[in-house]
Amino acid sequence: MSELKSKLRADLTTAMKAKDTLRLNTVRMLLAAVQTAEVAGTEARELSDTEVLAVLSKESKKRNEAAVVYEQAGRGELAATERAEEAIIDEYLPTPLTEAEVADIADTAIANVAEAIGERPGMRQMGQVMKIATGLAAGRADGTRISAAVKARL
Repeated sequence: MSELKSKLRADLTTAMKAKDTLRLNTVRMLLAAVQTAEVAGTEARELSDTEVLAVLSKESKKRNEAAVVYEQAGRGELAATERAEEAIIDEYLPTPLTEAEVADIADTAIANVAEAIGERPGMRQMGQVMKIATGLAAGRADGTRISAAVKARL
């Protein structure tokens, strides 16, 4: 079992004992999302910590999008609940990269591709650059931010 999944299970027990319903429901939802991801596809498998982080970041993004929709619809109480769930999920995610760190990752990826192909990459090599940059970011920055930084430098 992955370390992060074990932590989620332990936090579920702690939330039950503390009678913290918001945290309890959020952690249950996270474990259900992880389990769904494990059984998705042709055969069931155990997720690694990196894959569990991807599931958690997807769930966090869902909460953020739902909160924005609720705020636009004038449903402040539902938006507050979504924001609270998002805050709990974010506790399990690594700290996001700053804009300067994302820019450094983009520069490093461009340099790696330039070294590999022997010339400075252009927009045609963006896929190669994004592959390296996404690997360097390791889930601490979403693809939109990385893509914007790479495009600005190519």
